[in-house]
Amino acid sequence: MDEMPFLGFTQCPNNNGGMVTNPYEILGVRRDATDDQVKAAYRRRAKTTHPDSGGDPEAFSRVQKAYELLLDPVRRKVFDDTGYDVELADPVDLQALIVIEKLVNQLTLDEREPGTFDPLARMRTDLSEEMRKARFSKRELERHSSRIEHHLERLEKRPTTDILGSMLRARIKAIATAIGETEAKIKASERACEMLYDYSYEVDVQENDELLLVEGEASPAPRAKREERPLWIVPAAQEG
Repeated sequence: MDEMPFLGFTQCPNNNGGMVTNPYEILGVRRDATDDQVKAAYRRRAKTTHPDSGGDPEAFSRVQKAYELLLDPVRRKVFDDTGYDVELADPVDLQALIVIEKLVNQLTLDEREPGTFDPLARMRTDLSEEMRKARFSKRELERHSSRIEHHLERLEKRPTTDILGSMLRARIKAIATAIGETEAKIKASERACEMLYDYSYEVDVQENDELLLVEGEASPAPRAKREERPLWIVPAAQEG
């Protein structure tokens, strides 16, 4: 088996078009590598990346994580099937997977017959609504923070123990934390939309729809081409 060149911190496209660290490239092995080949590749990489040999600690850590992943049959299969692993995936991707998992839970509880509705449309609408609410919440938090900062600036006379000023500064800090959490939530929802972007779902033509088509009263709207579809913006997500 030819050894692949070591690229250090390598990334590859996952099944959804995103980027994820590739353990096979980190160790320089093929996707069908045996455990013995993975172990041999790890020993070679460890010699050049170990800090005691003058290597980069971060590179050595990635080599270790890749080695552990590929020797774990469950984690390896999950990575091969999905392109993701908890230890190597981008944090935003992991949060997006959690968001999608919640949508899948909702779909599991939906008792409507498969084919009678489009679950992807429901997922995208739910994601867009969550982003709309999060963006609104972020704007409100920013306004609150700005008002408090202006109040703080107008406090001219302050005692030695500035209780009020301390409380106002603490409130500004708490709001900044909330804004950061809200931004992370928005990014996770956006990434979840990207992960769902290329999926399509076949919905059965209902009896009423068939009658309309026969009578010529209506025709199904043509499916938008990929490049014509917005990435994650649907009517529910548009800001007014």
